[in-house]
Amino acid sequence: MKVKDIMTTNVRTVSSDKKLGEVVSLMCIYRYSGIPVVDNGKLVGTVSESDVLGRMFPRLEDLMSSMATVDYDEQMLQYSNVVHLTVKDVMTPTVITIKPDMHILQAASVMVGRKFRRIPVAEGDQLLGMASMGDIHKAIFQTTIATML
Repeated sequence: MKVKDIMTTNVRTVSSDKKLGEVVSLMCIYRYSGIPVVDNGKLVGTVSESDVLGRMFPRLEDLMSSMATVDYDEQMLQYSNVVHLTVKDVMTPTVITIKPDMHILQAASVMVGRKFRRIPVAEGDQLLGMASMGDIHKAIFQTTIATML
């Protein structure tokens, strides 16, 4: 079975100049853990919850130099500063993708190796869809044992 057989093709995307406040709203309302970033029809990155929340962590250099404890409640207040940024300020510009004609177990192997739960499906810089670990698991279940139950 190929990725193109199980991928989601109606994918929500954002542009790199979009305000992060709008994007985190989408993430929270629709429970997206990440969204592909597309500019002028080209896949240029991804923005994830880790990208956003990572901006709130103290820098390692600051922790090492001050030897102080971290006030995590104070760090949470940084969120209001983060959401005023744009997607390009926090996105991951290097995108790992899979091809639509890849076998789903090969795609799962890429995802497991990179600790991804979802991955863009693309040909070059053209986003074609998204595949999730859940999509792959469901397809394997349906083609192997669901008919036996």
